[in-house]
Amino acid sequence: MNKRFVYADNSATTRVSDKALAAALPYFTEQYGNPSSIYTLGMDAAKAVLAARQQVADALGAQRVNEIYFTSGGSEADNWAIRGAAALGAKKGKKHIITTVFEHHAVLHTCDYLEKLGYEVTYLPVDENGLITAQQVEDAIREDTCLVTIMFANNEIGTIMPIAEIGAICKKHGVLFHTDAVQAVGHIDINVKEMNIDMLSLSGHKIHAPKGVGALYCRTGINLPNLIYGGAQERNKRAGTENVPSIVALGVAITDATTGIEEKNKKIKAMREKLIDGILKVPQTRLNGDRDQRLAGNVNISFRGIEGESLLLTLDINGIAASSGSACTSGSLDPSHVLLAIGLPHEIAHGSLRLSISEENTDEDVDYILSVIPGIVKKLRKMSPLWERICRTENIEDYTLE
Repeated sequence: MNKRFVYADNSATTRVSDKALAAALPYFTEQYGNPSSIYTLGMDAAKAVLAARQQVADALGAQRVNEIYFTSGGSEADNWAIRGAAALGAKKGKKHIITTVFEHHAVLHTCDYLEKLGYEVTYLPVDENGLITAQQVEDAIREDTCLVTIMFANNEIGTIMPIAEIGAICKKHGVLFHTDAVQAVGHIDINVKEMNIDMLSLSGHKIHAPKGVGALYCRTGINLPNLIYGGAQERNKRAGTENVPSIVALGVAITDATTGIEEKNKKIKAMREKLIDGILKVPQTRLNGDRDQRLAGNVNISFRGIEGESLLLTLDINGIAASSGSACTSGSLDPSHVLLAIGLPHEIAHGSLRLSISEENTDEDVDYILSVIPGIVKKLRKMSPLWERICRTENIEDYTLE
């Protein structure tokens, strides 16, 4: 079989769509005005930014266009929401924050920073499928709780949290609720008003817009502190000339992503289920995350007896781009905090694979992945002292010796 290229890492980043790129290009070379300028070229750019702001607001069910603040991406939006809510809480003597143990590091590291400033953070545990309940949140809320921040969908194992139920609990107790929806926007129908979401973070490059642009939804009535001082951009709260081409591209991309989600997910889920069923035929594998309450395109599988880094490199040689449940590719030998949070031992967490597919993938891509993975796993296990020890100590028949 000839090697083909299959991109299966859409949770990491996506290809910029043709429509988003086409919308952005004129604002590099023709409509290049500064949106703060009063002449026609500048006003045209300002109109384009406003139109994109309206597109994002419409996609999220926001009530007002000025509830959308453009940022450089999801991490910045997370930081702004969490640190801003913490500052507002401190003014009222409330310095308690609730989150979960397996948030994105943009949330966890921000909470860690706030703990050093005297805030107290409650980290809710997740179950073996990576889920929490609204009851856990309610039980953790105190008189001094200023913020609940819980991701909409996990970036590694794809589990979808009961966001509407959590939002209702937070509203009941008068606590601000923020959700990191970077992985969810464009893949799940979201309505911030109906779900009682006070703040929401999103990133453009997860939904076929360019890297370096994102947005923060912040409900009217929440007066977040300034993020950057120096200019009047973003309602005086985030100074700096707007990234007009990327903002325009984000507006187009989020409109496309949130149109026909159910139909797109039907196609993607069919490919996902075929992938899961096929990969689980490999001996000593397990699916990570809830089978049903997960993003349509997320597949996260652990393979006993091999290292995730070796698996990724061998997949790459075979033309498949994916990611691992281990943080080894970022220079760390520690396994994923997400996989440890759902109870996986280190050696199994190290041998995990995340495949994240989109509507741009095909059944032929799935077939190719399934044709390649069993042989790669068998080859790597044949070279693995860990696999040999597992087979010997657990009296497992070593199929690699066939």
